[in-house]
Amino acid sequence: MHKPKVSNMVRFYGLLLLSEKKRHGYELMKEIGERLDKKVSPGQIYPFLSELEADKLVHAGRAGERDKIEYELTPEGKKFVESMILRFGGLIEIAFKPHLTICTQCGCKVFEGGVVVPFKGKKLKFCCGHCAASYGVKPSAASLVGHDMHAHH
Repeated sequence: MHKPKVSNMVRFYGLLLLSEKKRHGYELMKEIGERLDKKVSPGQIYPFLSELEADKLVHAGRAGERDKIEYELTPEGKKFVESMILRFGGLIEIAFKPHLTICTQCGCKVFEGGVVVPFKGKKLKFCCGHCAASYGVKPSAASLVGHDMHAHH
């Protein structure tokens, strides 16, 4: 099977969006443009969708009131997207790793929010107030950093 080139973020994002649900071309252009904060042209989307269809990675069918063409990943297309995610996963991990906090109690990785509690001259980091409490420290309201107290344990 011929594998299409996924050499830019527009194509990669298009595949990720198709892995969520079937979409029509304009919807892909609009969503990718908004998420990447750039203008995406029909020339970037439709030839790629045609290539995916020719390679039997997407199925195109008419749907909706306006009879627009919607594109849906085939089982082979889903496998292809999974392989792309694995291929680019290392890059994504490198990009996010400096922004992650590891909870002192449970070890989970937190991208946003969390709890920072001063303890014996150090600042301990937790994913939530429950982890801080189970570790034996009591977080103050000021130590909650954009995170609500949730019970996930």
